[in-house]
Amino acid sequence: MDCTDSLRSTIARHLAGFSVNRADDTGVRAAAVAVAVTDECFGADLEGMPRHAERRPGAALILTRRSSKLRSHPGQWALPGGRIDPGETPEQTALREMREEIGLDLEEGAVLGRLDDFITRSGFIMTPVVIWAGGGREFVANADEVDSIHRIPVTEFLRSDAPMLEPTADGGAPVLRMPVGSTWIAAPTAAILFQFREVCLLGKDVRVAHYEQPGFAWR
Repeated sequence: MDCTDSLRSTIARHLAGFSVNRADDTGVRAAAVAVAVTDECFGADLEGMPRHAERRPGAALILTRRSSKLRSHPGQWALPGGRIDPGETPEQTALREMREEIGLDLEEGAVLGRLDDFITRSGFIMTPVVIWAGGGREFVANADEVDSIHRIPVTEFLRSDAPMLEPTADGGAPVLRMPVGSTWIAAPTAAILFQFREVCLLGKDVRVAHYEQPGFAWR
């Protein structure tokens, strides 16, 4: 999939027609994450994928590997994000966290819309904010929070083997994972990525809040 103005228009149109589900924030902490779309891929970003020395055109999402020094979820795949400060909107938080974590400074006009809130097992409401990041961007990882920054091609999230669903012992909703390269990303991040695929790219009305998260995400 080429990342052009038509893709930005398509995502914006699909989000405009999507009715966002907001979660009850009673007793949980509010956070926002940036689902940022760039129009540059970098082939060396993923395990098990061909390596390339230079960027190449193509729509991609910006993900990070959390710092291995963090107490919470060290080394895991993540979208740039964090707690919503008093007086902030989720959109402001997502833009601030991108600036703080990966050095990407964008204006509020880059925001395309929201996806559904997702309540994590670790006690947060995550509000996903979809952002158009464009191209020609250089990222700088905040070493206190981020070990590495990745441009993951959107085509990875359109693979026929996605999503990966694992039954739970109690017969409830399955654990959701999204494959990337030869590895995978787990919910809650994977659930947000799957909804981005279904809503923003494919124009479907798909909900993901019911999907379970693996045990390591509960802490």
